[in-house]
Amino acid sequence: MTMPLPEKNQTVTHIFLFALFVAVLPWVFGLSRATSYYTDVMVFVAIHSIIAAGLSLLLGYAGQISLGQAAFYGVGAYASGILTTRLGLSPWVGIMAGMALAAGLAYGVGLPALRLKGHYLAMATLGFGMIVYIVFNEFIGLTGGPSGFGEIPPIHFFGMEISSTLGFYYLVWTFALVVLWISLNIVHSRPGRALRAIHDSEKAAAGVGIDITRAKVQIFVVSGVFGALAGSLYAHFVTFINPPPFDIFFSIKVLMMVVIGGIGSIWGAYLGAALLTFLPEWLAFLEDFDVLAYGIILLAIVMFSPDGLVGLGSRVMGRIRNIKY
Repeated sequence: MTMPLPEKNQTVTHIFLFALFVAVLPWVFGLSRATSYYTDVMVFVAIHSIIAAGLSLLLGYAGQISLGQAAFYGVGAYASGILTTRLGLSPWVGIMAGMALAAGLAYGVGLPALRLKGHYLAMATLGFGMIVYIVFNEFIGLTGGPSGFGEIPPIHFFGMEISSTLGFYYLVWTFALVVLWISLNIVHSRPGRALRAIHDSEKAAAGVGIDITRAKVQIFVVSGVFGALAGSLYAHFVTFINPPPFDIFFSIKVLMMVVIGGIGSIWGAYLGAALLTFLPEWLAFLEDFDVLAYGIILLAIVMFSPDGLVGLGSRVMGRIRNIKY
């Protein structure tokens, strides 16, 4: 997965500047008890960004819609949680096992499901998500059922326990930045160009020798692995899991992150994840009316900027450049 040198240098620069912003952000907020809350929310922004990046690759570049991201998210969380609490394995083993299990499930589901198109594919992935959710609820001996289970151990790094919010913040954002780098490399590589060709026209892509089925299944697997990684990190941060965070509504929320941030933009997925993670917190003061305000804001973004926040930002910057002084 390679990209042209000038474009690669530009991408590395952007990631470096973003990493620098992420590194100093907790210190901007401050580390007092009153403001550490924002650091806590930023941990969830990173987790949501990882899973949104996977869906962005699948939807924005390959043109394949999925409503099953919450299932992979849950698979990663439960695999890591069960292996560390029941078998006493290292959290790192749990994370890797969750990603491997998600990859296998994504391949098994994607191979037949990705032959479908449009709303048929959406319904197939929705059904997969519902089956996984039922498993989480009904296999009580393994998953704890509706009550879930806790005491999931924190991650250790070079023998040090990462139990503080600030420590986990830097760990999870390291993963989020690596996922960002991988995603951008995929986008600007030959497989990425193949995905865009499939998005534009599957018949034309097949005509130039692209293996349609293989490309779609591969990116579906990548999307599932990213979702499982996010789920494992969630489990070790919260240290307690039960089924509700992995229901169909979370899949819809991830889809909204990608659409609002900008379909066809990895950066947009991160921006959409940040907005939809912070927005409920900002609107909490409205109490019973927060859902209404939430809907109005999201509807306005979709109506007035169909290409998302990234597209809106590009248009604003273009107009600024065209201003004659």
